[in-house]
Amino acid sequence: MKALVYGGPGVKAWKDVPDPVITGPGDAIVRVDTTTICGTDLHILKGDVPAVQPGRILGHEAVGTVTETGSSVSGISPGDRVIISCIKSCGHCINCRKGLFSHCLGSEGQVGTGWIFGHLIDGTQAEYVRVPYADNSLHKLPAGVGDDEAVMLSDILPTAFEIGVLDGRVAPGDIIAVVGAGPIGLAAMATAGLCGASTIIAIDPNDSRLARAADFGATHTVNPGNPQWASDVLALTDGAGVDVAMEAVGLPETFEMALRLVRPGGSVANIGVHGKPVELPLQDLWIRNINISMGLVNTNTTPMLLRLVAQHKLPADKFATHHFPLDGFMDAYDTFSRATETEALKVVLSRNHRG
Repeated sequence: MKALVYGGPGVKAWKDVPDPVITGPGDAIVRVDTTTICGTDLHILKGDVPAVQPGRILGHEAVGTVTETGSSVSGISPGDRVIISCIKSCGHCINCRKGLFSHCLGSEGQVGTGWIFGHLIDGTQAEYVRVPYADNSLHKLPAGVGDDEAVMLSDILPTAFEIGVLDGRVAPGDIIAVVGAGPIGLAAMATAGLCGASTIIAIDPNDSRLARAADFGATHTVNPGNPQWASDVLALTDGAGVDVAMEAVGLPETFEMALRLVRPGGSVANIGVHGKPVELPLQDLWIRNINISMGLVNTNTTPMLLRLVAQHKLPADKFATHHFPLDGFMDAYDTFSRATETEALKVVLSRNHRG
């Protein structure tokens, strides 16, 4: 088969690799029908994730069709159309029983690490992929949910909802600010209403992304290129600060922006993937009773979010701005890596792409 293989920082190639095979009774082989590229993949290519070794097939998001299952798989059958979750779940360890799939203790990949696809085992940017713990790591798709919508449930929607909205403690009536109107920030805006946020402020230096934010639930937009940007945000809160500030970029300066905006007693939820240290001014923050949260998604909300997507209550399809054939990874990565110029949100690569 063909797959996108990591060759070290800055190096990737679409090339022939061996077909995946069943290696354990809980495995499934899935034909990849649709996949996408995550900002984390760009971090890997920059060398920010040293655990990813040369030779690894990249990718952790996909929708596909099951072609084969191991002897102990009972809930998934060949022919099933499925979402591949970005997080493994053995379903039996103490962490999985708590819903903490991000720290699954199953031995596949690495004990205690749930994110394994395109990281510790071969991933989904390929024609086929082996999925361990298939009964718990795959989600059957109902009729009526398209691939463009479904692939957003592999990672971006559950990540934004769990790490931004739930861990950020969004409550009914809250005013929230999302620093960064890229894909993960827009996903946080799209899901914030599920917990009753009344005001959603999108903050981004790209006016094109700000214009798009209203389609994902933003009620107000602020460009930080304006010297008065912080005052503009605070004016929407009667000067108190926002209840929840979400950092959705992964840069020290955007994390500092989120800290600056939150009110006493509020929450800062870090969604962005950081490749550099961030200073935490505890000498100023401790007295403000601020909660700071961060983490890796568990994907335990995926079934609920899938129901909402099926009912057209989440704008999942709007994330898919650029489409490519499954062998178009070089062009897709180029487009996605230049998102400011190309106005890409999520690039979607499909086996059935028709131009």
